[in-house]
Amino acid sequence: MNRKVVMMNEAGHIWTEEQETPAPKPGQLLIEVRASMVSPGTELGGVKRRRENPGSTKRQRPFGYTNAGVVIGKEGDCDEFEIGERVSGMGGGYALHATYACVPHNLCAKIPENVSDAEAASNHLAATALHAVQRGRIRIGENVVVAGLGIVGQFACQIAKAAGAYVIGLERLPLRIKIAESAGIHRAINVSETEPVPIAQEFTNGYGMDCGIIAFGGDATGAFQQIRAMLKTAPDTHKVGRIVIVGGASITHGFAAGLGNVDVISAARTGPGYHDEDYEHGADYPPVFVPWPTQRNLELSLRLMSEGKIQVKPLITDMLPIAQAAEGCEKLIQHPNEALGVVFTM
Repeated sequence: MNRKVVMMNEAGHIWTEEQETPAPKPGQLLIEVRASMVSPGTELGGVKRRRENPGSTKRQRPFGYTNAGVVIGKEGDCDEFEIGERVSGMGGGYALHATYACVPHNLCAKIPENVSDAEAASNHLAATALHAVQRGRIRIGENVVVAGLGIVGQFACQIAKAAGAYVIGLERLPLRIKIAESAGIHRAINVSETEPVPIAQEFTNGYGMDCGIIAFGGDATGAFQQIRAMLKTAPDTHKVGRIVIVGGASITHGFAAGLGNVDVISAARTGPGYHDEDYEHGADYPPVFVPWPTQRNLELSLRLMSEGKIQVKPLITDMLPIAQAAEGCEKLIQHPNEALGVVFTM
């Protein structure tokens, strides 16, 4: 059985080709994929750089890490999943942009009936945002600012709001601001036009933000400084609050008295378990010590979608057949203000 799969080489070229479908390994599901979603930053962020300094065209790989479809086969102990069930799968090298994919069963979750395949295909990105909100210890009534309204940033806004927080989003691309507003963010600010610090003071009635989330990659020093200025200020003049880094950001900033009593927190991926092959293929962590491993975050993300607390539809700007994957990727690379959620259908 052959499959169509989206490929990329070290010169930054993207195309769809046909390959033989691999057999599932023990602990894996064979999924007939119906939809996959592109992660613009993680998957395509380095493409322009590769094209400027191209590597070997012979070094190529399939890519993609979040999809949804139907279980058509399984190997080993995967008893919680049945043939014919709809599942959302995740994981680099597993949940590819492909018509068939072999995914470890602990990186899969069952899709609720009222969640579409295209919505469920975002699950890796939603669970990443969920883990960031959990790491930020965000509570009801708190004021939260999210810098970067890509897909993970959008989900972080929605999940923080579902947790009872009041949320401001910071972004430079008008399309992303419009999408955040349509999904119900309390306030979205174009930082290329407006200084956000005075707005934060007004938004919080002078109290200051409790938590910030940086949800983009690259140099984030400016965003970090901006969020620090928006946080609460203690009577001793020190800044107080939490800043979560979920994007692949680089930040240069002084600590101790140069930062204040601010907790800087890294939120890695979707939570415990991802990239532990034993966990991915069936081992578990003691729930009393690890209450939110990756699979539980996937399950909760899908439940929040089912309950309408996570809205995926406003984020989906383009749906294309997998044969046109290169076209969808080019739109994200060349015209980032014209697309956000690009979904490939099979």
